[in-house]
Amino acid sequence: MFRSIATVSLGGTLVDKLTAISAAGFDGVEIFENDLFYFEGTPTDVKRIADDRGLRIMLFQPFRDFEAGPRDKLQRNLDRAERKFDLMAELETDLMLVCSSIAPDATDDDELAAADLRLLGERAARRGLRIGYEALGWGRHVSTYGHALKIVEKADHPAVGLVLDSFHTLCIRDDDAPIAKIPSERIFFVQIADAPMIQLDPLSWSRHFRLFPGQGGMPVTRFVRNVLASGYVGPISLEIFNDEFRAAPPRPIAIDAMRSLVLLEEELVAGVGAGTAGSGSAGGKAAAAPAQIVAGTLAPPAPPVCSGVEFVEFAVDDATRPRLAALFDAMGFRRAGNHKSKDVSLHSQGDVHLILNAEKESSARSFVEQHGPSVCALAFRVDDAQRAAERALRYKAQIFRGRVGPNELMIPAIRGLEGSLIYLVDRFGEGGSIYEVDFVPEPGAAASAACGLVRVDHVAQVMPRSQFDGAMLFYRSVFGFDAEPGFELIDPYGLIQSRVVESRERTIRLPLNASQAPNTTSARFVADYRGAGVHHIAIATDDLFATIERMRHNKVPLLDIPGSYYDNLTAVHDLPAERVAQMRRLSILYDRSAAGEFFHAYTRAFDHRFFFEFVERRSYDGFGAVNASVRMAAQAMQEKFGR
Repeated sequence: MFRSIATVSLGGTLVDKLTAISAAGFDGVEIFENDLFYFEGTPTDVKRIADDRGLRIMLFQPFRDFEAGPRDKLQRNLDRAERKFDLMAELETDLMLVCSSIAPDATDDDELAAADLRLLGERAARRGLRIGYEALGWGRHVSTYGHALKIVEKADHPAVGLVLDSFHTLCIRDDDAPIAKIPSERIFFVQIADAPMIQLDPLSWSRHFRLFPGQGGMPVTRFVRNVLASGYVGPISLEIFNDEFRAAPPRPIAIDAMRSLVLLEEELVAGVGAGTAGSGSAGGKAAAAPAQIVAGTLAPPAPPVCSGVEFVEFAVDDATRPRLAALFDAMGFRRAGNHKSKDVSLHSQGDVHLILNAEKESSARSFVEQHGPSVCALAFRVDDAQRAAERALRYKAQIFRGRVGPNELMIPAIRGLEGSLIYLVDRFGEGGSIYEVDFVPEPGAAASAACGLVRVDHVAQVMPRSQFDGAMLFYRSVFGFDAEPGFELIDPYGLIQSRVVESRERTIRLPLNASQAPNTTSARFVADYRGAGVHHIAIATDDLFATIERMRHNKVPLLDIPGSYYDNLTAVHDLPAERVAQMRRLSILYDRSAAGEFFHAYTRAFDHRFFFEFVERRSYDGFGAVNASVRMAAQAMQEKFGR
C-alpha cells in the first residue's frame, strides 16, 4: 500500500513537516495550500526538498467553491484554477483536489456542476493534469460521495475523477458499502481519518477533532476495505485536522500517523478471505479486500500473548529509597533479593514483584533526575519476547539495550511513555523466573507478615491531554491491545478523560487518564511527574477486609474516605449495616454490577506522585469508576490539608 499524509496533519514549518514525514517512512505527501503560503521559497524549492527526502508529492489541495456558481464568476474561477495549475507544475504533481462548494450563491444544478467540472478537466488535461472532486460532509448541495460520483459521471472526462474521504462519509453516517462497486478508474485518490464519536456539527467536528485511524470510533478499516474491493490501487492518505496535533512537535505525530497506517494494513490483511467486514449504515455488507491488493503488504509479527505484569520498577534516589522500601515492608512485601551487579532490590508478595532501582549508571538514574522518584519501567509477560520486540520495531517503537553483567539475562525492552521502559519477559512460571538468574536471594520476612496481595490487577497511567490519543495508539499497535470506549471522570476541579487499553487475554489492563483542566488530580500528577507516567498501581487480594486490617496495623498511610460517602452508600445499595460500618472504619469503597461486586481501597499518594490501590473482585469486571470522584476529592483534601 502506498502511504501518504497531508501536510495539514502536522504542526511546524513545511520543512519540519516534510522531514518528519520522511523520517516516519511515508512514501508520499499531499501539499496543503496554506503550507505554501507560509513557506519562504518557491514551489520548485518544495519539490526539491520533497525529492531530497524521498517523498512524492501526490496531490495539491484544496480548490474551493468552483462548480455551479454564478455565471459571471466562472471565468474568474477558471483563471484562479490556472494559477493553481502553475503551482502544480512547479510541484510536479498532477492531481488537484476540488471540494464541493459551500458558497451561498452556488446553484443546486447537477448538470451545471458537471459542465463546470468538464470544463475544468479539459483545461487540466491540456497541461497533463487531473482534478479529483470530493464531497464535503457539509457541502451546500453535494455532501455525499454518491452524489459527487453522479456529477463526475455526468462530466464524463478522463481527467475528472472522485476523491473519497472516510471522514466525510462516516461523519454523516452515509452507507460506505456501495463504494465497493464504484469503477476503480473513477477513484483518483483516497483520504482517511478517524474521529471520536461525539455530537457535533460536521464542520467543527472535522476542523478540530479528527484522529488517526485506530484512535477514534469510526469504522475506517471497513471503509478502506470497501475502497480496495472496488479495485482501487492508488495511495491511501491521512488527512487530519486536529488542534492538538498541530500544536505538538511534528516527529512524534508523524510516527503516530505511520503506526495508524501499519495497524490499518494489519487489520486489512487479517480480513482477507474473511468474507465480510461488517455492514454499512444502511445494512449492506462490506466486501473483503481482494488478496492481490494486500498480498504484498508484510504483516507485522502477531501480537504477543500476554500473561500479566511481571514487575513494576521504581527509579529512586538515596533519600527516597529507604522511605519507599519501608512502605513496601508495611504493605507486606518481603525483601526477596538484591541484583548481582546493580544497586537494585526486589520486593515480592504473592505474584507481585516491585523493584527499587538506585543504580547510578542506568536509565533509572536518568529517569529519576528528569521526573523525580517514580515508576520507570513495567515488565509484561509475553509468550515470545523476540517476536514482541520485532513487532515493536515494525511499529516504530524504540528498542532499549541496557548494561548486562556476566551470566545475567538480556531482557528485551522498548521505550514507553516519557522514555520509561517496557520489558518483555518470556521466562516465568514453570520455565523458572528471571530473578533466579539476576538476583541473589535474601532471607524474607515471615509469611505471616504478608498482607494477602496476590497479583497486579491494573496499572493506571496519566499524561497531558496532547499525548492521550498517541499513547492509546501505541498500545493498540505495538502490543495489539484492545481499547475500551472512553469515558469521563468527575474531579472536584474539572473533567478527566479516561480510556482503558488491555491485552486480548485481559491479563494486562492499563487505564489511561488525561485532563485539560489544570488543577484536576491527573493534571497535578503530570505536574509533579514533570510529564506522563504511572500514577497508580492496583493490586488484587482475595480478602480486602483482612488485607486492609493488616495494613492499618502496619501503619500503611491509607487514604481516608469521607463519612458522607457511606451515608449515601446505605441509600444506594442494600448492604448490611455491619458491613457498611466495617467499610467506613477501613475506608473501603464499593461498587456493584449485574455480574458481581467490587471492593477497593487506596494508599495516600507517595510524595504526591503515585499511589497504590487494593482491590477485591467478586465476578466484577470494571474499575469502580463510580467512586473515582470520591477518591479524587479525598486526595485533593489530603494535598490541601495533609489528611
